[in-house]
Amino acid sequence: SSLEKEQMLRRQAELESAQSRLQLQVLTGECSKLRKQVQELKALVAQHNVSASQQGGSFRTCLPGSLPSSQSQRKYHLEKVFVVSQTGSCRVMAYCDSLSCLVVSQPSPQSTFIPGCGVKMMSVANLKSSQYIPIHSKQIRGLAFGSRAAGLLLSAALDNTLKLTSLATNTVVQTYNTGRPVWSCCWCLDDRNYIYAGLVNGSIMIYDLRHTNSHVQELVPQKSRCPMVSLSYLPRMASASLPYGGILAGTLEGACFWEKKAGDSYQPHHLPLEPGGCIDIQTEISTRHCLATYRPSKNNTCVRCVMMELTCSPLTEASDDVVCSSNPVQTFSAGPTCKLLTKNAIFQSPEEDGSVFVCAGDGASNSALGSLLWDAGSGSLLQKLQADLPGLDIC
Repeated sequence: SSLEKEQMLRRQAELESAQSRLQLQVLTGECSKLRKQVQELKALVAQHNVSASQQGGSFRTCLPGSLPSSQSQRKYHLEKVFVVSQTGSCRVMAYCDSLSCLVVSQPSPQSTFIPGCGVKMMSVANLKSSQYIPIHSKQIRGLAFGSRAAGLLLSAALDNTLKLTSLATNTVVQTYNTGRPVWSCCWCLDDRNYIYAGLVNGSIMIYDLRHTNSHVQELVPQKSRCPMVSLSYLPRMASASLPYGGILAGTLEGACFWEKKAGDSYQPHHLPLEPGGCIDIQTEISTRHCLATYRPSKNNTCVRCVMMELTCSPLTEASDDVVCSSNPVQTFSAGPTCKLLTKNAIFQSPEEDGSVFVCAGDGASNSALGSLLWDAGSGSLLQKLQADLPGLDIC
């Protein structure tokens, strides 16, 4: 019995040692990344000081919505085209900054030996694709990286599961059975233990990574039981327009902002979207804007992207409760066709001058496929990005 006790203690010590090594590896990676960022920032500051002294300290302030004169010459250039899957059916992408790795969903390249779907990994450092990781048995509809650990990929699929895959070991480390097909997923950015799954019936399942067997909460749809096409999380921040954190959930019928209250309760706020035809909602965290994409209808012959500002106002003067809403700011028109649910993008300008860009797939004609890039502040079209096929996801 003392031998068994010793063996058990040894196994425990080995496990603790392995966990510590893993933590050390993750922290070392983060530390080297931060060191690199500090070096880059020092270099930028030095460069900035040199250019400032050359210009005699005269700077033109750039307002959000107005382009600096130099930016009109700056464009995106085509670097490389990858073929991910010869059979097609690639739907969604996600990018992991700490690993410089892009993952793209695809059906299994060896469907006879390993059926199902997974992701192809691509290194952005050397623009080479590496291996395929099998994850789900049916089509993947959502991918997201979190900040909990480097290279931990959250995936949602039509096989009724939500999975966590470690890119460090290329294996699935956690599976949650949702009971229904999952159309979207995202991480909580206020508490990294929580993840969300948007289901085909419009419910949002909340999972706690510390509970491995089932969900901890279900947010039931208020109106129609329509598939949850997009989920994104807005973290709490000191913003004048919307300081609260919560989930922005988009269905084919409309959108709802679930405000995260104290004690893990959620308050729904319905956003005034146009009825029907909304196929995707994306968010820009720092400016509190979102981008709703509508498919063509009787009144509108083309795909439209409407940029909205998220706002809140007190319910009554006396109470602490608020009403969250959205106001349309700009409308962008893309191509005339939309056969599949596409995902567009709203993001900060790489110039970091406070302006916001919108990029949307344009399936206009076979000669002009690709994406359109606009400056959201002025509404002006900046560039057409050419491609051979209609865009499904922009990352």
